[in-house]
Amino acid sequence: MKSKRTPNAQPVATPRHVAVVGAGMAGITCARTLMQAGHHVTVFEKARGFGGRMATRSTPYGSFDHGTQYFTVRDPRFALALQTAPHRVKTWSANAVRLLDPLGRVAEVAKPSRDAHCVAIPGMNALVRDWAHPIATNGGVELETLVTHIERDALNREQWQLRTTGPDESTHVYSGFDDVVLALPAPQSASLLLQSRLCEDIVARLSQVQIAPCWTLMVAFPQAMQPDLSYLGPQWNAARSTHHRVAWLARESSKPARDSIERWTVQASAAWSREHLEDDAARVQGKLEKAFSEITGIRAQPGYSKVHRWRYAQTETPLGQSHLWDGKTRIGLCGDWCLGHRVENAFVSGLDLALTMC
Repeated sequence: MKSKRTPNAQPVATPRHVAVVGAGMAGITCARTLMQAGHHVTVFEKARGFGGRMATRSTPYGSFDHGTQYFTVRDPRFALALQTAPHRVKTWSANAVRLLDPLGRVAEVAKPSRDAHCVAIPGMNALVRDWAHPIATNGGVELETLVTHIERDALNREQWQLRTTGPDESTHVYSGFDDVVLALPAPQSASLLLQSRLCEDIVARLSQVQIAPCWTLMVAFPQAMQPDLSYLGPQWNAARSTHHRVAWLARESSKPARDSIERWTVQASAAWSREHLEDDAARVQGKLEKAFSEITGIRAQPGYSKVHRWRYAQTETPLGQSHLWDGKTRIGLCGDWCLGHRVENAFVSGLDLALTMC
């Protein structure tokens, strides 16, 4: 493979073949930076699409950003990268009020003092999907492919091969990788390294990272589109709640370039999600619907209601550095959990790891 000169990176003398496991913000940022520097990259993702927790659920009633709700832009490198996709980023206004629900619990609308709420359009996954497009065009993306083991290449002990399973339980071995990047939640990275009997020191470091789970409820009210119902429920678009079940609510239909059907995403608190992590989904759905009604005053029956469980949703105790890199094995790790829980933390982590590897 010949070195390629790009406006963003200098070509490398010896291009390497890099496996990136995970197609969220951190993984795609790392992959695209390595590709711009002239390396060959293959991205593996167990899901059907890009974005990780920057996920978007499509339904007959419109889309739901059932993972990350918005992002802020503080790091100048993130701001510069966003300039490559200006058509994908819009500011979302969340009306700043305080709500006292009928049971005396307070939901305080979240509006940052200095940072704009930014969203990708038409859904949160669109930004990562766009950035992944050049990689996919070069045949460097394997979706619905779960990496189960990392081991030395059978033909070249200086390289790596990955064992994988597909959606139909089929297995495959991908070989010939010089470097491996794990852009997964810390517990999943630790599990994969333990199964592969690799990087004991890194696994020990990962034990300090704490990530909270989250149950998410998605509800839609198509009846709110009737001529005599110009709105349904409160006159705010997002709120942080003190309800013991709910931490966050957002009116999806208030976001730019979204469908107009009244839709809400409700994210449970970390404590409640932990307590009910293994509960039946129908039971969780009923409890969160009740809490949503108590907070918003919306008593109507939703036309659509689903829940999604995120086992690893929001970092509580980060690693404290932007990435991990083992120069001996040439295995690296990145993710928002290295620095915090923000989208830009994931971006910075993936970028810094790629620059270390180049």
